[in-house]
Amino acid sequence: MNHFLRLGAYVLHPLLMPFLGAAIYYIITPRYVETETISNKLVAISIITILLPIVTYFLLRNLKLVNSIKLEEVWERKIPLMLQCVLVFLIIKMVFDAYITPELYFFFVGVLFSTFAALFLVVFKIKASLHQMGISGLTFFVIALSVHFKINMLFWIATLIFANGWVASSRLHTNSHTKVELILGFFLGVIPQLLMLNFWL
Repeated sequence: MNHFLRLGAYVLHPLLMPFLGAAIYYIITPRYVETETISNKLVAISIITILLPIVTYFLLRNLKLVNSIKLEEVWERKIPLMLQCVLVFLIIKMVFDAYITPELYFFFVGVLFSTFAALFLVVFKIKASLHQMGISGLTFFVIALSVHFKINMLFWIATLIFANGWVASSRLHTNSHTKVELILGFFLGVIPQLLMLNFWL
């Protein structure tokens, strides 16, 4: 059980959530999208939101600006979150169009607001769970897609709800976060996605 709980923090890392959101969208969307277009979009997202942050982490670690990949101290989160805001903004401006794929465009706008909110809290030395923020935002997005496309997505939704519990249990088990920080992360993920529904649902 110990290994299973610890595994949750890696399998459901917040850097993976934007990619998973886009991948799930392309899997379930009833709209026709060329395979090449899907591949190009997913590759762009993986490079911008996964590979670049990983490379930057090693740079920051060498410069002694972060101590570990877990970002346990509040001050360690400032630069990575600032970078993530810039990278998500690049995706919004360069990868998706609000008229062609409004669902994904506003999903990433929601991700940007969530990231910015987490950064804002860091200024006041408040640490929210980024893991919980990522998985809760993705879960709400998938629920909204189910309603939007009128598709039965109970399997996806049930799996993601389980993932929310897995992440929360993992973070508590490793003493990475308090219950308050997990709840705060949950709402930081859900509220921006909820607000974005006005533009595409």
